[in-house]
Amino acid sequence: MSKAVHSKSIAFGILRALGIIFGILVLLWFLWEIQSVLAYIGIAAVFSLIGRPIVLLLRDKLKFNNTIAVIITLLILFMIIIGVVMMVIPVITEQSENLSQIDLEELQVNIEVLNEQISNYFGIKRVNLLERLQKTDYYQDFNMDLIPQFVNGFFGTLGSFAIGLFSILFISFFLLKDSRLLLEGVLVFSKKGNEGQFLRAFTKIKQLLSRYFIGLVFQVLILFVLYSVILFIVGVENAIIIAFFCALLNLVPYLGPAIGYVLMSAFVISDNLGSNFSDVILPQLIIVFVGYGLVQTIDNFLNQPLIFGKSVKSHPLEIFIVILIAGIVFGILGLVLAVPTYTAIKVISKEFLSEYKIVKKLTQNL
Repeated sequence: MSKAVHSKSIAFGILRALGIIFGILVLLWFLWEIQSVLAYIGIAAVFSLIGRPIVLLLRDKLKFNNTIAVIITLLILFMIIIGVVMMVIPVITEQSENLSQIDLEELQVNIEVLNEQISNYFGIKRVNLLERLQKTDYYQDFNMDLIPQFVNGFFGTLGSFAIGLFSILFISFFLLKDSRLLLEGVLVFSKKGNEGQFLRAFTKIKQLLSRYFIGLVFQVLILFVLYSVILFIVGVENAIIIAFFCALLNLVPYLGPAIGYVLMSAFVISDNLGSNFSDVILPQLIIVFVGYGLVQTIDNFLNQPLIFGKSVKSHPLEIFIVILIAGIVFGILGLVLAVPTYTAIKVISKEFLSEYKIVKKLTQNL
């Protein structure tokens, strides 16, 4: 081969590599620009997986027309979402009005009294919390006018929320109505002759994730009821809303329950500022601590094994390691998406990499 031909070949290879890199960068830029659309499609896919058993029940058992079954299913999901929103908005409005009318001097006195009572009860050196708080950048930069601005911003996003909800329901309708729609989109990436493997993997993933997301719905519902009972016992205002948010936080493995406990305890203290610590606040905090611990025990040893074990067919230790790695690498989003992503990877690996021993071991229960 002459030097000219060799140089031309090298130049062509460099240009081809640069073209590929440029194409990848353009693709990533495009995906970033349409991230909201991708989010709508992802949420719609989750909705379709949750609604799939309802559609099958209405269509196969009750003999509804397929389109009618899908519409009824989406109406049920829509009413649940609207019910939650209508439950949350009045509470946020009320709390914003309460915050705007706070007597800061009275609040300061109550916090100081509580601080002194805690120090005396536990026999520890009194720490001036307010002075330390006032020295922080958060306190010095904080403006009470930000509260109504935040509320206005919240209501300003309702329009975007409505558009997003409509888009999600619209996409979910067609995913539920035509179950092969998503499958045909996936099969575009398969090689000729591998369609059967892709079909088996897709069907298995859909079945497992459908049971997983439905299991999560039941998990949140159970936690919501139990948390509500705890908060009603201690007499916290807006117990239902607080219990609902704490139950949702549980969807973030390990970190979510800890934040939920702190949130619940903070509301118990804030509702009883000015009361005696040892006679009122401490007993209620003990009730919350014991109740929350009991609920988490029930969730960890009963709810989660049923959801993770039977729905995604993975060992609890296996799930823990996957969630831990995903959390370290991808943060909170990794914690939330770890289990469904790992499940999909396992199914795909079983179909296309079954000759490897590690794959056989990890996928033996699928």
